[in-house]
Amino acid sequence: MVGKNHYQLFETAAGVAAIGWNGTGITGLGLPAPTAYEAERAISRRLAGAVRAQPPADVQAVIDAAICYFAGERVDFSAVSIDLGEQDPFFARVYDQVRQLGWGETTTYGAIAHMLGAGPESARDVGQAMATNPIPLIIPCHRVTAAGGKIGGFSAPGGAASKARMLELEGVAAGAPARNQAQQGFDF
Repeated sequence: MVGKNHYQLFETAAGVAAIGWNGTGITGLGLPAPTAYEAERAISRRLAGAVRAQPPADVQAVIDAAICYFAGERVDFSAVSIDLGEQDPFFARVYDQVRQLGWGETTTYGAIAHMLGAGPESARDVGQAMATNPIPLIIPCHRVTAAGGKIGGFSAPGGAASKARMLELEGVAAGAPARNQAQQGFDF
């Protein structure tokens, strides 16, 4: 049961999202897409062989929290159990560091690299970790921006416009400098 992935789709104010889990924790999260087909396709690519199922209570609690998040309510995902499987060791450290960012707290790719004891050239590696983040929102990659107040990339549906909208939900103005220096957007 621990290794078997399950998934479910759910409606949010921003579109249809998807969540994957196993007996250990959340294994995938697809940010809202315009249609259920797109959401299901994305989670199926991430979690090949996953079976659609009714979520257990702990997973339903994460779904409920995500629905609240996209409705504009302050939510903290830091206690959610996760299972990232095998990860590049540097990426795993990046994910651990980014997971510590709280509501409305932003930082830059370079600052994350610096916090991990890596040089500025590792900012690109931090960006790659964010681009392949299997559980966005729970690992809040939208809170990591480019230097100089630029929004940076975002691989979720809607790209950088969706990232900006998520930051706006948290009270961070698009293009604002990071608060911690150490396509079509979501429709809501």
